[in-house]
Amino acid sequence: MPATGRTLDRVKAFYSAAFSWSFTDYGPTYSAFAEGLDGGFQADAEDAPSKPLPVVYSEKLEEILSAFENGGGTIFEPIFSFPGGRRFHFKDPAGNEMAVWSQ
Repeated sequence: MPATGRTLDRVKAFYSAAFSWSFTDYGPTYSAFAEGLDGGFQADAEDAPSKPLPVVYSEKLEEILSAFENGGGTIFEPIFSFPGGRRFHFKDPAGNEMAVWSQ
């Protein structure tokens, strides 16, 4: 979810107050939450998605990537490492953007 650098603290405060979420900061521009629903807020406009990015977990990252490619999905961000694991981003045949992560 996009958040400008000026509003990242306000966004975190909003969700903390609304849902009692806690956040883990990974550098100055990204803050993640894990509250039964995992996600994060990106303050760097260059890296921020234009809409929410659902992220699902799989222990078999490479197998899932291959299955998505073979099933008609488009991988637009190959597997990369980030604090907490690895993930890739894809679009399903209808154009919906999602990500899959693994530890």
